[in-house]
Amino acid sequence: MGVFDNLERKLEGAVNGAFARAFKGDVQPVEITARLQKELDAEARLLSRDRQLVPNEFTIGLSGHDYDRLTPYSRTLNAEIIPQLREYAANAGYVFNGPVTVAYELDAGLPIGRFTVASQAVAAADTPATQLAIRRAALVLEVNGIRHPLSAPGFTIGRGTDADVRINDPGVSRLHARVSVHDGGESPRITIEDMGSTNGIVVDGRRVENALLREGSRVELGNTRMLVRSPVSDV
Repeated sequence: MGVFDNLERKLEGAVNGAFARAFKGDVQPVEITARLQKELDAEARLLSRDRQLVPNEFTIGLSGHDYDRLTPYSRTLNAEIIPQLREYAANAGYVFNGPVTVAYELDAGLPIGRFTVASQAVAAADTPATQLAIRRAALVLEVNGIRHPLSAPGFTIGRGTDADVRINDPGVSRLHARVSVHDGGESPRITIEDMGSTNGIVVDGRRVENALLREGSRVELGNTRMLVRSPVSDV
């Protein structure tokens, strides 16, 4: 009996009673989990001989009918689905970038009983920055929606505990890059340099050892994409 067969049996137990009555004839929780498992298999990207990176954020599109019936149970349902996805991933040699999340969205164009799955691999980033520090900064480095103020003297980025900005991304080295900020009032000089990382740095599509950063600069470290922007802009 395979790992996913065990997962399906566990979920069948979770959807008895209220779940079974609510979803009878509609989108079934086991169907959603089966699709998420297939999404992991389809989107797996090779990191090393025995590890593959897979998506960790999933969005389920549902018809109006299915959305109304499913969302009241979403928290309890996810408490069953997510641990089983983690178990499946561990057995398959898959690696998640960050926390696994499953969100549910209304898609009025879908018929009853049909659903869609969108996914992405999103790295988790730790930040000590306060909202006041972010508002005072001329520019910020945005990492997965988290803004890090680009204030002198700057900070280091990496996966290890020694990094100022920690990113849970297997493609990022323990100390990957240093961002240096030379205070210039409203126009600080900002640079990024490689600290001997394994996978290097890409700035605006070019692999570099060091580069000058400005508003709109796009930085890639491992599988993580970052953007330099104004803290008040809508870029």
